Amino acid sequence: MTAGRTDGRTVGRVLVFGMLLSASPAVRLRAQASPLGSAQADSVRAAALKIAQTRPDSGRAMLRRLLASLSPQDSLYPGALFTAARIAHDAVTAATNLQRVVVEYGRSVWADSALVLLTQLYFAQGDPAATVQAAERLRRDYPDSPLKPRADFWGARAYFDLKDDAHGCPLVQEALAGPGTDVEFKNQVSFYAARCANFTPAATSPATDSQPKAASPAGPYAVQVLAVKSAAQVDEMLTRLKVMGFDARVVRDTSGLFKVRVGRYATRDEAQQVQRRLKTRVGGQPFVVEEQ
Repeated sequence: MTAGRTDGRTVGRVLVFGMLLSASPAVRLRAQASPLGSAQADSVRAAALKIAQTRPDSGRAMLRRLLASLSPQDSLYPGALFTAARIAHDAVTAATNLQRVVVEYGRSVWADSALVLLTQLYFAQGDPAATVQAAERLRRDYPDSPLKPRADFWGARAYFDLKDDAHGCPLVQEALAGPGTDVEFKNQVSFYAARCANFTPAATSPATDSQPKAASPAGPYAVQVLAVKSAAQVDEMLTRLKVMGFDARVVRDTSGLFKVRVGRYATRDEAQQVQRRLKTRVGGQPFVVEEQ
């Protein structure tokens, strides 16, 4: 049994990093306008990518040296981080570098590319919730990105895995209508769009127990999901809850903690119903609080 699990991890690793190394049609490899040395840095990154195809350790070593030679404030730094993610040894390192690009260099030309690769990486790892979160963040923060159709595609596939065609079908249809001349990509999108041929939003509009119910406008009860000091964790949880349709907000107490809460419910019983749904869909230990 242990060998079987090891084989599964190996297959997943090959899938993820084969995907990242071959992702050039989906990402932009030109750096933004930068100080003297940009041409040389671009050459190093391009050479590292090429070498990594056959000698990955050598390619990684080149990127480590490049990153060590740059200041994190250098406009070249996010591009180097992005390239290091593409040839990383493992999924954790790849995800960490890509997340740094998104969080620390959100205004760079690499941020939307990093989000697209995160959607692919999370999907290959079998994490549809994280895939959706990355796709929705690109849609929210970079609505004019030329990479949006690719994020829409991976987000749609993740929604389909979550049995949520109500969100998946609009995304795959947007991906299909998006600009681009990549025939292979269009064929992939068309294949998944076929399942939405008879989809109408009205068919899935009635509320069901699997969907969060609307909160009472001024009820005293809420469900607390998270209490942390990290704004990044708060942003991640808010995005995730929003994607799932929950009415989430942040309350900050006198100790400096950020508390992520859902809804304002008229009765404790109503809040407890939402608490159970949150426990199932988000995990952790959500609990009901009474607000003053």
